[in-house]
Amino acid sequence: MSYTIVYRYLLWVFLIIPGDWKKISITNEALATAENSFKDADYENSVRNHLALLEDHGLDHPEIRFNLALSYQNNGQEEDAKKTYEPLISVEDNTIPSFAANQQGVLLGNEKKYQEALSYFKTALLKNPENEQARYNYELLARWLEGNEENQENEEDREEEDQIQPSNYAKRMKAQADEMVDRFRFGEANEIMNRALEIDETVAHYQKFMDHLKEINEINENH
Repeated sequence: MSYTIVYRYLLWVFLIIPGDWKKISITNEALATAENSFKDADYENSVRNHLALLEDHGLDHPEIRFNLALSYQNNGQEEDAKKTYEPLISVEDNTIPSFAANQQGVLLGNEKKYQEALSYFKTALLKNPENEQARYNYELLARWLEGNEENQENEEDREEEDQIQPSNYAKRMKAQADEMVDRFRFGEANEIMNRALEIDETVAHYQKFMDHLKEINEINENH
């Protein structure tokens, strides 16, 4: 989200509202102060200034709360940021909820809570399929989890005699699907794996990879 656009929009709103012009002028000045503190990377004062917009000027807008959450996040107040982002995910809008969910995912990812982070990235895309940052985060984390979970499961299940092992054909199809994923052609990758599974049950060894492809493909179809 363009930070400047948010403030220009709010400034325009208050300038055309009739009423106490002195109060409007003070409010506009407070908006400008909050904007400048963030742009100057003075995040400590940005937190203070955004809290003032909410508490002193009564500007309880999702845009203001999102900017406060960003200020918390950049100021190293991660828990405050998460508490501020969370209710924004359910507001009646597409843009703010999507960006809030994406930032929540970033914070959880930094805490190594990867499955929770993936869920928030997916929510961000469902709220707004055009959120390319969330799409990148989702696809990157999904691929990383698929590889690491597969390695972990292989170590845990190494002694199980009945574990499904991929045939050479299954491995070849997985390699072809990986090539499609590298080119961001997730639908084709999904089709390759599904067709392969029809004739080779050992392709199920890559079930989690296929599940991730299915989720990404469903999101892309809603784009």
